[in-house]
Amino acid sequence: MPRLDNPAALRDELVALGHDAGLDAVGFCLATPFVQARTTIESRKAAGLHAGMGFTFRQPAYSTTPTMALREARAIVVGALAYRRREVAAMAPSVEVEPIGRVAAYAWEEYYAPLKMALGAISARLRADGRRTRVVVDDNALVDRAAAMRAGLGWQGKNANVLLVGRGSWFVLGSVLTDAALVEVDPAPVADGCGTCSRCIDACPTAAIISSGVLDARRCLSWLLQAPGIFPREFRVALGDRIYGCDDCQEVCPPNRLEDRRDHAAAGPDAHAFVSLLAMLEDDDARLLARHGRWYIAGRDPRWLRRNALLVLANTADALDAPTTERVRRALARYLGGADHMLAAHAVWAARRLGHADLVALVAEPHEPEMRAELAGSVPTLSSAVPS
Repeated sequence: MPRLDNPAALRDELVALGHDAGLDAVGFCLATPFVQARTTIESRKAAGLHAGMGFTFRQPAYSTTPTMALREARAIVVGALAYRRREVAAMAPSVEVEPIGRVAAYAWEEYYAPLKMALGAISARLRADGRRTRVVVDDNALVDRAAAMRAGLGWQGKNANVLLVGRGSWFVLGSVLTDAALVEVDPAPVADGCGTCSRCIDACPTAAIISSGVLDARRCLSWLLQAPGIFPREFRVALGDRIYGCDDCQEVCPPNRLEDRRDHAAAGPDAHAFVSLLAMLEDDDARLLARHGRWYIAGRDPRWLRRNALLVLANTADALDAPTTERVRRALARYLGGADHMLAAHAVWAARRLGHADLVALVAEPHEPEMRAELAGSVPTLSSAVPS
């Protein structure tokens, strides 16, 4: 068993251990402060580009200083786990039978649990030598992308994702902080592999990538689907059928397109690449959270899921059979007449967009600002809908 008087041998052992546990890449770096990352986070937060997002924006000094998460930290072991999976036909029900919403690939299954277990195996090996460790996965305690780049796993793409050399960005990232002196210096940075390519910038449906590596979360559909409050009217049509996350910038990325040619494992039996919008609108709170609880939901409040479902329903429910159309009308009527003014406002937009202006006409004279704003605005209708 390699001891810490031979750090190179121990690093080799930890890499092999990580791969055996399911990791696709393992790297090492010093646990010194991420000075540039902190400067970037603070400047973008000051400019409002974080759109109120928490995560590492909440406490930049904490998330960029590893010794605040583990006081004795001297090194970081960074692991990457691939989440790209092959879709199976059964995952996509016919849109003519039921309106469905599309889920971003990173949320089809629970990928952070196996990542945490794999990093836990590395942590256990270090602890066996009497070393202190802390596993950090999907946590505000560390800027995981900055750690991955410092550890030499990849470079920052123009869409702000980390691209692993030869593999692209379909990965979740996590780290083990440790007091073990695994490295004396950081590895050489990975050279930028994007070059003049701007496909991710061009493909963003809301122009949220405002310059190379700079994302305006106020325009990013992935964040807007998670953020509380009224969904911005100007981005509702661009939302399309996305119910959680957005993969557009990754799907057009050349390294990712090469990665997609690999023979990936099929999605598991419990994977959700598509979800029923009507089920989301008809289920009670407990069932809704049980079904989609692994998603980030602000305040664990299912009303944000219903808000999203109403908008996606409005973008997709235009080619249904008569019984399903009647279910759609019942769902819209339920929220139009409900006590939740925020949901009622989004139901107004959905009903008008789908051409069900008769349902909106039944709403009593609204006094709530959300409802007045919706009724005052114009709504682009679907081509097959009757204009409201």
